[in-house]
Amino acid sequence: MAEDLGIVDGLAQLTFLVHAALSDVAATHGLTIVQLRLLGVLRDRTPGMQELGRHLGLDKSSTSGLVDRAERRGLVARTPSPDDGRSVLVSLTDAGREAAHALEAAAGQRIRALTTHLTDTQRIRLSALASAVVAGQPL
Repeated sequence: MAEDLGIVDGLAQLTFLVHAALSDVAATHGLTIVQLRLLGVLRDRTPGMQELGRHLGLDKSSTSGLVDRAERRGLVARTPSPDDGRSVLVSLTDAGREAAHALEAAAGQRIRALTTHLTDTQRIRLSALASAVVAGQPL
């Protein structure tokens, strides 16, 4: 049986493993992990710049630069907000949606590989606990 690392060390070390897996997936696709996160956030929403920055934990200028670079690569598009003519909404282009699907598949494969030594019951429990932790956090 594995040594119990405790909640803090266990979650921190798990975070490092997941971050490394996602960084590798992003790099394989010529992206940074922040660009991977951008595409992930935009998979199921079309936020304004401020909301996007909140989701990514970035300030206004970092969010703007990130979107600029992704827009130049043809991954995202900005459109005027129908509710506020001064703001824009950010969405995936067809190429961005294709990249997001490829990244999701590759990331899923890499992260599932982290749990191959677990039983089905342990994986189900881990999924439920991770979902509960995430559900308790404001975004």
